[in-house]
Amino acid sequence: MAVNVLVVDDQILPRLYLSQIVERSEKYQLTAAIAYAGMADQFCSHGLVDLIIMDVVMEDGISGLEAAERIKRSYPQIKILLVTSMPDVGILNEARRIGVDSFWYKEIQDTPMLDVMDRTMAGEHVFPDAAPQVKLGCALSGELTDRELDVLRELTAGYSNQEIAQRLGMSVNTVRFHLSSMLSKTGYASRTELAIQAAKRGVAVTWQKTNPD
Repeated sequence: MAVNVLVVDDQILPRLYLSQIVERSEKYQLTAAIAYAGMADQFCSHGLVDLIIMDVVMEDGISGLEAAERIKRSYPQIKILLVTSMPDVGILNEARRIGVDSFWYKEIQDTPMLDVMDRTMAGEHVFPDAAPQVKLGCALSGELTDRELDVLRELTAGYSNQEIAQRLGMSVNTVRFHLSSMLSKTGYASRTELAIQAAKRGVAVTWQKTNPD
C-alpha cells in the first residue's frame, strides 16, 4: 500500500523537485504539492496524508515549524519531515522540541531524501548532528552563542535595541553587549550590516512565532 505524501514548499523549483522524488518512487504517492504551510492541516483532516515533507521558512503565512507543531497536536500519527536551506541552528533545535520526525538540509544531501523518507516511515528520527556552519564576516556562524543568535534574529526582523530588550527579557545594555560582541567577531562595521548579512546567509532568520505586544 502506497504511502501518501504531502509536499509543502513556497518555492516553485524545490516544490517540483520534492514532488518528483515522490512521484518517481514505487512506495510513495503524491497527495498534493502546495505553497502554504497554513493549508497543510486541511489535507490531514481528510485522512489522505501519511507523511508531510515541508519547508521551514515561508514568505507568506505561518512557518513550517508552526504548522508542524499544530499538526502534531491534532494528528500525531502523521510523520513530518522538515527541510530547509537555512543554517540557523535555532530551526534545528525547535524542530526537535516540537516533535518533528526528521530533518533534512536541502544544500547538504549526505543522506538521499528517499532514504530519509524510508527511515522516517519505519519509525526512526533522522536528524543531522549539527546545523551547517557558514561564514559571517570574519567568523563562522557556530562561533556565535545561543543568546547572541537570539538577539540577531530580532535584529534581522527590524527591531530596535529597546524592542529587542523587551522581547527577550533583558536590559538594553545586555543587548548592546551582545551586538558589540557579534560586531567584534564578524568584523562588520554596523548593526545594519550585521543584520543584512546574517539574513542573507540564513544564519538568523525570522521563523518563530511573533510575541504579542
